[in-house]
Amino acid sequence: MRSPVSRGLSRRSLLATLVLGACSRGGAQSPARILALSPLPAGSRLEALGGLELDDGVLGFGGLSALHIDDDLRLTAISDLGHWVTARLALREGRPEGLADLRTGPLRDGSGIPLRRGYGGDAESLARLPDGSWLVGFERWQRIRRYRDISGPGEYVEAPPGLEFAPRNGGLESLAVLPDGRWLAIAESFLPRGDESLRRAWIGGPGAWRRLVYRPAEGFNPADMAPLPGGGALVLERSFSIFAGFGGRVVRLSAAQLNGAVLEGEEILRLDAPVPRDNYEGITVFRHAGRTLVALVSDDNENMLQRTLLLVFAVVDE
Repeated sequence: MRSPVSRGLSRRSLLATLVLGACSRGGAQSPARILALSPLPAGSRLEALGGLELDDGVLGFGGLSALHIDDDLRLTAISDLGHWVTARLALREGRPEGLADLRTGPLRDGSGIPLRRGYGGDAESLARLPDGSWLVGFERWQRIRRYRDISGPGEYVEAPPGLEFAPRNGGLESLAVLPDGRWLAIAESFLPRGDESLRRAWIGGPGAWRRLVYRPAEGFNPADMAPLPGGGALVLERSFSIFAGFGGRVVRLSAAQLNGAVLEGEEILRLDAPVPRDNYEGITVFRHAGRTLVALVSDDNENMLQRTLLLVFAVVDE
């Protein structure tokens, strides 16, 4: 979802000038620079390992809205501007050092034609199927496409019942494929029966969807989700107000909770100082060197006052 600040100052022209200047000198540009993170308070459920600030000028776009990193450290992300990016995440002792083998391109429709920015290309959620193909959830035009290759054509799959009635910018921000094969989907601001404390959710998959509801913290909306290797999921929630700016938190849903009718997670991370505050929209979980790592990515809304940040944490209470 594009936040209210997306109507602010665009930095596209500024970045284009900087990139053209660098290219004219023949210098190679790095897609990311290292961002140090301060330690989290004692007793935190996660350990801050470090981060990267991504360069939209090198990527060619911003607006990253969903993230996946596999156990081989291959990163895949999508933009709500209708694009994808893949890269290899370089880690040293779990701490991010950069991105390599960067590739980008447009998301495509079923005929292979690039999706246009806006109504047709507002990609907001990403999930990996066991066969290696991808599920991408879209807002505005509420739907799910399956991509056998993220760079190829995307076919329609059966979306959760009633999703077509979701608010224009309140659809599938959160989509995950659980270890048991079920799909879990949560709408950002689609309220059941007008209850502002709940969001519509579904579990199952095509031909087997079952309705649930999700309860975020007051003032927050679900922004993305990632399955946990042992079952359950992490949900990224986001808040925004003119006076307080962006807020966020990460909550854990247990495997047992996913069998209930109301999903309500346990907070394990608050995205506030010392964590840099921004518009975090993507979350992923992966294994590396015997540890479970969690990564977040922020959507800069193409606003020069925001950044595209990739933060990496380790779970400490396994």
